[in-house]
Amino acid sequence: MIRLALVGLLLSFVFLTAPAVSREREHLQVYITAPYLELRSGPGRGFPIFHVAERDESVEVLFRRTDWFKVRTERGVEGWAAQRDMLRTVLADGTPFKFDLGDRQGFTSHNFEMGIFAGSYSGSTLVSTYASYSLNSQLAAELSVGQFLGKYTNGVVGDLGLTHVLVPEWRLSPFLMLGTGLVHVTPKATLVQPTERTDQTAYVGGGVRFYLTRRFFLRAEYKSHVVFTKRNANEEVDEWKLGFAFFF
Repeated sequence: MIRLALVGLLLSFVFLTAPAVSREREHLQVYITAPYLELRSGPGRGFPIFHVAERDESVEVLFRRTDWFKVRTERGVEGWAAQRDMLRTVLADGTPFKFDLGDRQGFTSHNFEMGIFAGSYSGSTLVSTYASYSLNSQLAAELSVGQFLGKYTNGVVGDLGLTHVLVPEWRLSPFLMLGTGLVHVTPKATLVQPTERTDQTAYVGGGVRFYLTRRFFLRAEYKSHVVFTKRNANEEVDEWKLGFAFFF
């Protein structure tokens, strides 16, 4: 009896969740207004055109990768369409298909950005990378990880904090930063056995970002770190870096 009840509950769960699963698999459908829509085998001009969808046909938008959209035609053919071609498609009600562009408008307001830096951490050569998620056009949560190589010590530094862009619509836009992190220091070998250590940090900083073209921009920043050492003697560390980044 208990087994039958469990089977019944399982079947009920399957039937109840089936519509939700079905809805998750639905995709946005757009209609072609240009004479044709070229589909490539991959997201880039280097991939060959292998199929052409004609005017008034519909395609399903599966997902987007930078300036390319993966779509599926009415016959089930899947391929990649360029952003400029997707601008000439419309929704079922005839309104244009709108999406964020890789231009100054996208630079002002976007969801994600990533980049790489080179610079100095307390006088040591620093190479780092970062990723950022925008909460709105002015505020973003940011994670950065870097490695520094010095004359006497090497180490790894990681920061997590908030970035506030003061005037996001400017091509050259300043920003402020605040956050916390960790630094792991490995002294280079000497006559005395070196001791590695990991300390918590806090930082404030600022910088500027300069829009280049499409989805790319330059970013320069400065951070002032306070390292909370276990010896109760806090250290101050300056970090300077310049990098190249993109948004999407």
